[in-house]
Amino acid sequence: MSQPTTGSTRIDDLSVTTGSSPAARPAPAHGDESVGQLVSQLTEQVSRLVRDEVQLAKVDLAEKGKKAGTGLGMFTGAGLLAFFGVGALVTTAILALSHAVSGWLAALIVAVVLFALAGVLALMGKKEVQQIGSPVPQAAVDGIKEDVQTVKEGFKR
Repeated sequence: MSQPTTGSTRIDDLSVTTGSSPAARPAPAHGDESVGQLVSQLTEQVSRLVRDEVQLAKVDLAEKGKKAGTGLGMFTGAGLLAFFGVGALVTTAILALSHAVSGWLAALIVAVVLFALAGVLALMGKKEVQQIGSPVPQAAVDGIKEDVQTVKEGFKR
C-alpha cells in the first residue's frame, strides 16, 4: 500500500500491492489447474479483495469525516456567537432600563452583528454538512457490488 506524501488521502491514490504479482507467476493452460489450485487461488483472491474493499472504505470514511468535522466546527462557532449575542441582548436590556440611550444602542448594535455572524456561520456549516451526502462509503459499496456481479458472471460460464 503506498501512502501519499501530501496531507490528504484520496481514493485515486489507493494502490494495493501483494506478495507476488500475477506477471511473476506463469499462468497454467486453461483446464490444467487442479481443484486444489483453483480453491487456493479463490481464497487468495477473495482475501485480497476483502482487504482492498476495507481499505477503500477507510479512505472514503476518512474524507467524509473530515468534511463533517469542518461543518460541525462551524456549527459550534455559530452556537458560541449566538451565546455571546444573547449576552449582548441581556446587556442591552439592562442598559436600556438603566439610563443612557447611547449605551444600550451600542450594545444592540453589537448583538445584531454577533447574530448576523452566527447566521452566516450556521449557513456555511449547513452547506458543509449537506455536501457530505450519505455517510455510507459509496465507493466501497459500488466496488463490492461490481465484484459480486463479476463473480456471478464467472460462475455462469
